[in-house]
Amino acid sequence: MVRMAQAPLSGKTMFISGASRGIGLAIAKRAAADGANIALIAKTAEPHPKLEGTIYTAAEEIEDAGGQALPIVGDVRDGDSVAAAVTKAVEQFGGIDICVNNASAINLGSIEEVPLKRFDLMNGIQIRGTYAVSQACIPHMKGRENPHILTLSPPVRLEPEWLKPTAYMMAKFGMTLCALGIAEEMREHGIASNTLWPRTLVATAAVQNLLGGDEAMARARKPQVYADAAYAVFTKPAREFTGNTLLCEDVLLDSGVTDLSVYDCVPGGELGVDLWVDTPNPPGYTGP
Repeated sequence: MVRMAQAPLSGKTMFISGASRGIGLAIAKRAAADGANIALIAKTAEPHPKLEGTIYTAAEEIEDAGGQALPIVGDVRDGDSVAAAVTKAVEQFGGIDICVNNASAINLGSIEEVPLKRFDLMNGIQIRGTYAVSQACIPHMKGRENPHILTLSPPVRLEPEWLKPTAYMMAKFGMTLCALGIAEEMREHGIASNTLWPRTLVATAAVQNLLGGDEAMARARKPQVYADAAYAVFTKPAREFTGNTLLCEDVLLDSGVTDLSVYDCVPGGELGVDLWVDTPNPPGYTGP
């Protein structure tokens, strides 16, 4: 009898913030396909008039994909809420192997346009949330077989064109700095901490609503580009692969993918380049 190899994330437990839809849900479902347990914390308990999905519909999709789901309504800015959510996850699944900092808010206004309330929201969710979720998960990741923290934020680019819009730039760079600090502090414990960002626009509600509607979506790649790249990171050796600011397409090519066009929403269409990235594809990539 031929024994099938066990899927790499089978039985592993992921704690992920903001996974009720879009990229976070795609990453959760990709891990769930291996048979992973997914604890997800998000604020969307009731349907939103402009956004599809709730934390409960996400949990159903995760279980349909092959995993076990634990949906937890909570606010990543609230340390007590985060700590309680992590405790629930550990009680149900026995520990945490993967922590994904996905929760984010976006406002692309200038310093003259973004009021302090919106500034606080973005920096609260992105920076405080990343810190709070990581801090709560780390004690339950020590001693695990291959523990990974993955933060969905960009490489820190200090060229003048990438220093705006000020508020959103500060929030996203803050996530990356947090992740890089964690990488160094947790290196001796074998807990990896990396960041991941797409080269192109990704088809999400934010792109649809804020960046140009259907036209922008036509210039985007599917969320699966992020999910497959994240999966490739999770399966790398944590003690060796840490402290990196990664781009999805680069990770995929390094993992053996040869045709990135499979992720395009519109085959052959012109791709939109994301913030803090220069080109939609890695240098030298010519496609099939």
